[in-house]
Amino acid sequence: MAVSAGRAARDVVADAAMCPYRLVLEHVTSRWGVLVLIELLERPYRFSELRRAVGRVSERGVSEKMLAQTLQTLERDGLVHRDAKPVIPPRVDYSLTGLGREAAEQVRALALWTQERMADVEQARRTYDEARRTYDEARTYDEARRTQDEAGRTQGEAGRTQDEARAARTRAS
Repeated sequence: MAVSAGRAARDVVADAAMCPYRLVLEHVTSRWGVLVLIELLERPYRFSELRRAVGRVSERGVSEKMLAQTLQTLERDGLVHRDAKPVIPPRVDYSLTGLGREAAEQVRALALWTQERMADVEQARRTYDEARRTYDEARTYDEARRTQDEAGRTQGEAGRTQDEARAARTRAS
């Protein structure tokens, strides 16, 4: 109990130190936050249904722990509503609040833009990678030339120093 209370206190202090806007943005745009918000736009979900739905659109499924933490964070921010029904077995539904729907629509618009513009992004990446590769090759070539030039100068200086020493011995004798 003391460990979790200590961790919670540290989390509150860390949260307070961050800009509140950035903190909400991090929650909304987190790996699981994005997927949860977009899924909840369609309809309310029970926990296990939401976990399966998010798992279908991600490379790996979300763990129960991560989904629970994400939902709690979004609920705390006023984006998700948790409706616990007093039945046996317990039933908990998650849905978006008005604020959550607004945020989810913005996130979905960004996700759709990404999907529509992915070909352009991939082309930009190829162009960047090619320019970077060319730059790196040129830089490597220039560095090799400088190293050779410096090695040549060092050998030349060493040769001159030996010649000077011989000349000095010859003058001294």
